[in-house]
Amino acid sequence: MELQEILGANVRHYRRAKRWTLERLATEVGVSRETIGKIERGVSAPLFDTVEKIASALGVSPLVLFNAQPYPTGERGRLLKEINKTLANLNDKQLASALRMLAAFSDR
Repeated sequence: MELQEILGANVRHYRRAKRWTLERLATEVGVSRETIGKIERGVSAPLFDTVEKIASALGVSPLVLFNAQPYPTGERGRLLKEINKTLANLNDKQLASALRMLAAFSDR
């Protein structure tokens, strides 16, 4: 996963944890909704100043937004990255369902 994607997934995670809309975060940061959307999708790399404003609005350290889980190499690492990226896009209800499905798989 590229740094832009990690940043975007983390911004989305912390925004959703606060139950904020894209519009709310954009207003708090002073950028457009579209800008926040592009950052969250990992298609736009914000300036460090913008990252600091996003972090401040979300109540986290800017370093947290760049934090990435260390993944193993090879196919397992690729799969774990894709799973993490997919989970970052889910809402709370969808995450709860995903957890139940994963628990069913691991109870073999």
